[in-house]
Amino acid sequence: MIEIKKDIYFSSNREDMDFNIIYSFIKNTYWGTLRTEEEQQIAMDNTINFGLFYKKKQIAYARVMTDKVFFAYLLDVFVIEEYQGQGCSKLLMDKILNFQELINIDKWMLATKDAHGLYKKFDFTTIASPEKLMERLNERAKKIYK
Repeated sequence: MIEIKKDIYFSSNREDMDFNIIYSFIKNTYWGTLRTEEEQQIAMDNTINFGLFYKKKQIAYARVMTDKVFFAYLLDVFVIEEYQGQGCSKLLMDKILNFQELINIDKWMLATKDAHGLYKKFDFTTIASPEKLMERLNERAKKIYK
């Protein structure tokens, strides 16, 4: 395990994000396996990007799709494997939820298959009224979100 807490920094500057690290990691996840580089680039260009960095190397990433008032959707959250288990995901979440442009959002949403414990620490809960939610999936999305 690498002690990184004192040397870690947070950024929301799109230019700081390391596309190659981000795309490589996401391409190997259950949610990003079908993405192309072009699609990932478009997705990043149209959301707020956040990263944690250690010695100028990107070690964590997330992005948020939002109207900056009422709604925000958290996407693509990850920590590079060698930095997992050191509080990086908690630090990243805290920085995002307290980010000045997002601090007063009424409703946050996300989807996860395996990180419920992390998000519960930040007051995320299961949907109170799931019967009110609907979705529309194209054929490709049906392969991912089955």
